[in-house]
Amino acid sequence: MISPTTVLVTGGAGYVGSKLVPRLLELGYKVHVLDLYLFHREVFSNFENDPNLVQFVGDIRDTNLVARAASGCDILIHLACVSNDPSFELDPELGKSINYDAFLPLIRRAKSAGVRRFIYISSSSVYGIKNNQYVTEDLPLEPLTDYSKFKAMCEETLLKESERNFTTLILRPATVCGYAPRLRLDLTVNILTNHAVNRGRITVYGGSQLRPNIHIDDIVDLYAFCISCPAKLIDRQIFNVGFENYSVMEIAKIVKTEVGKNVKIVRSSTNDLRSYHISSKKITDVLEFVPKNSVADAVNELIWAFQKGLVFQPMKNSKYFNVKTFQDVNLSKSFNGAVV
Repeated sequence: MISPTTVLVTGGAGYVGSKLVPRLLELGYKVHVLDLYLFHREVFSNFENDPNLVQFVGDIRDTNLVARAASGCDILIHLACVSNDPSFELDPELGKSINYDAFLPLIRRAKSAGVRRFIYISSSSVYGIKNNQYVTEDLPLEPLTDYSKFKAMCEETLLKESERNFTTLILRPATVCGYAPRLRLDLTVNILTNHAVNRGRITVYGGSQLRPNIHIDDIVDLYAFCISCPAKLIDRQIFNVGFENYSVMEIAKIVKTEVGKNVKIVRSSTNDLRSYHISSKKITDVLEFVPKNSVADAVNELIWAFQKGLVFQPMKNSKYFNVKTFQDVNLSKSFNGAVV
């Protein structure tokens, strides 16, 4: 009998991970999660007796803990990072230590542990601002912030570490939206829906800025697919992953349509008119990946979650906002790894 594939998901208790890990367990994989569990300590409480889930509580900068978490794993999906520009800017040195300095040691430990496929979740922000109608993977990277700069540098590092029997894949997702057990309410679609439902009012700063979007269920489907797809299709490949490119004002109008006509949209001026948009034609052509869920679907899922009382104090609970949570804790201290 062939043993099931074992997958290590760093940052697996985060927004995407909180939906990805249950999906992988459902598909029959063994899963190791390495995470600090800052946002939702009990995110996998429904699986606490599942022998196929092992949770490592700790910091990816702890190389000994990384080695233990990677032991026996075939695949590594690297989600862990100080996510988004505002969170990174709270402590740039800390952000660099987690997002970049820890990256090569993580790869080396993974290789030593026998990991044979490394999937790196980068960001579509690595392109910076492009005037091209279609922002494709062959365009030069012009990151505007330290967060996106280190994402780009990690891509370069991973490609250099590619070798026989160590398949590497880089994905550049659009902004994820929709409901998950570890919910984020600091992402464009989710922010606007939260304010529409719980305040009856959306403030749009600027509005012309383009934002690429991808539903969380589609991104989870893709990550699960990339675990098992033939190595020849993905080795040393880079793919944009998006679906609908909308302006912020267009997203606000979608939210208003789904939440109800009484929602008020207020436009405010801003000096930040950065626009990001991407083409996902390559991943459709090569992997035949076609998203199934729309921004409107994400909005309706969030409305359902608010109505069911699944989100506690959504306007002020810091666990739904990365910046607020990082302000509440001291990440620069040392963490001791534990297994639960």
